Amino acid sequence: MQRSLIQLVPRSMRSFLAVPLLSILAVCSSCFAAEDDPNHLTIFAASSLTNAFEELVRTYEEQYPDTDVQLTFAGSQILRFQIEQGASTDLFASANETHMQALVDADLMGTPRTLGITDLVVIVPQQNPAQIERFDDLDQASSIVVGTVYVPIGAYTERVLELASAELGDAFVNKVRDRVVSRESNVRLVRAKVELGEADAALVYRTDATASKRVRLVPIPEKFNVQARFPIAMTTETTSAGAATRFLDYIASPEARGILESHGFVTES
Repeated sequence: MQRSLIQLVPRSMRSFLAVPLLSILAVCSSCFAAEDDPNHLTIFAASSLTNAFEELVRTYEEQYPDTDVQLTFAGSQILRFQIEQGASTDLFASANETHMQALVDADLMGTPRTLGITDLVVIVPQQNPAQIERFDDLDQASSIVVGTVYVPIGAYTERVLELASAELGDAFVNKVRDRVVSRESNVRLVRAKVELGEADAALVYRTDATASKRVRLVPIPEKFNVQARFPIAMTTETTSAGAATRFLDYIASPEARGILESHGFVTES
């Protein structure tokens, strides 16, 4: 038969130990209880949002100095996987709607709203060794970097090439694919290859291209291009719903939209 800790103490000493022991147990049990902290906010955001979100959070914390915001940046697919595996966050901003919708369908996210929209461009080193001046010069590159098909930028890139094949032909697209020397796990790594001179060209978001002074931008014709929509939503497991709601309201404000637009995003009022 199991005996309690109190029962193992001599009867004469139980009255002295009972109250302190119960107090200790109460304190220890509170150590493991989840606390709702209205002044602490965690945000998982796609790596392509790094510059914009760092500025957004800086201005947000100036307005609400009682709130401490912690940012985590990574590829959208990695952040989605972490949330699916139980990682704790209050908000998630994705670089595409597919990863967000998967979390919504799993009842892990609330209703998303569109944070901003951008499109794709080709980037080349400042010296432009392959002399790529237009999108249809892309097959002149000897080395091209793209995202893997599992990350948003990679999926968008595949869609651009599919659209281009209808006019420029399969031979052009196949030649471009043959020149791919690296497939990266997020758009910042794609851009870095061109910045370091390790590739003649890459396809990235316009917002990432304009944020770098080490690359040149080559536009993609609208008929071949795609719109990349960045959704944001609150997790269903948040313990800071008040702070998360306040941040969502903030990013819909004219000030926050202005910051996003300064980083190249198109916003919806």
